[in-house]
Amino acid sequence: MKRATKIVSLGRDKKWTKGVVNPPVVRASTVLFDSLEHMAKAGAGRSKGELYYGRRGTDTHFALQAAVAELEGGAGTALYPSGAAAISGALLSFLKSGDHLLMVDSVYEPTRALCDNLLAGLGIETTYYDPMIGAGIAELIRPSTKVLYLESPGSLTMEVQDVPTLCKIAHEHGLVTMLDNTWSSPINCRPFELGVDISIQAATKYIVGHSDVMMGTATASEQYWEQLRENSYLLGQCVSADDAYLALRGLRTLGVRMAQQEKNALEIAHWLETRPEIDHIRHPAFPSCPGHEFFQRDYLGSNGLFSFLLKSGNRKAMQAFVEGMEHFKMGFSWGGYESLILAEFGVEKIRTATRWDSSKPMFRVHIGLEDPEDLIADLEAAFERYHAALGA
Repeated sequence: MKRATKIVSLGRDKKWTKGVVNPPVVRASTVLFDSLEHMAKAGAGRSKGELYYGRRGTDTHFALQAAVAELEGGAGTALYPSGAAAISGALLSFLKSGDHLLMVDSVYEPTRALCDNLLAGLGIETTYYDPMIGAGIAELIRPSTKVLYLESPGSLTMEVQDVPTLCKIAHEHGLVTMLDNTWSSPINCRPFELGVDISIQAATKYIVGHSDVMMGTATASEQYWEQLRENSYLLGQCVSADDAYLALRGLRTLGVRMAQQEKNALEIAHWLETRPEIDHIRHPAFPSCPGHEFFQRDYLGSNGLFSFLLKSGNRKAMQAFVEGMEHFKMGFSWGGYESLILAEFGVEKIRTATRWDSSKPMFRVHIGLEDPEDLIADLEAAFERYHAALGA
């Protein structure tokens, strides 16, 4: 099947849909059995979509899990109540006291906080590495190293990693490879074909697509699916059937939303590139973005999220830029239909393996489904406020 057909078709087995278009919302905690034999049979099949206990999932969950796993190319998908929960659930499923973790330096800030606090308290040591290290990762691997964690593109600064090279070296040393694949969604990168063992998504973003549900997913290869599934269950991870239904409904329009948001974002990024104030664009599809060549090789497309840096400025001018927007709103997360903007301060404080030059103001934008002309007009007015603040 072609990608667009898969998005519409997957997860719609009649055993879950009962013959209707969308799988019904099946809410359950207790599942009732007719006999001990029935209970034993359900227990044996609980990992294969048999109703057993609410925390194991219902038809609504099974349909979403099957769709995401197939789209990403993995053996199975675990669901979590947030992207951060998916990250912690995946890491805690494969790390124990005394283990060593290699973590990319451009990682999502809450992931760094998890490593520096909870994991450190459990006796798990983390070493941060340059996202552009490539084959040099081999020098950081120790006998105690168990997991190599990637995020590509990186949070805020958008570095695209050489995923196949990193995974190849990690596998030569017996490591589990994990990738935060949220930026790509399940359709713009096939992580398992690149050597990834576990692909993590903040489904809150593009899968849900409407800024109204918190959810995370972790999809594993055949080799690691059972361990991820069972350990996530032991950690008590589950989501409501209502949220699973909303995520599955959002998934059906993922392809058309991503295509339009990619188109809108590229138009606005190219417009920004013409502005005299711009130092460079941090969009993986642009040569100015570190790892652009890996994006061209490994990705099927982009999305609405990118950053841009100005040549000069100060905090007051950055504040003037983002305050007073008509269409861009200030808020965390991204992936919905609305456009967002953040002025990024203190990036250098969340880097330890690489140096970040904070002298150039940086903004991160998520381009939604509004008309690009309206968004460009909004940015033009922001630049006027910026210059007024600089001259004040």
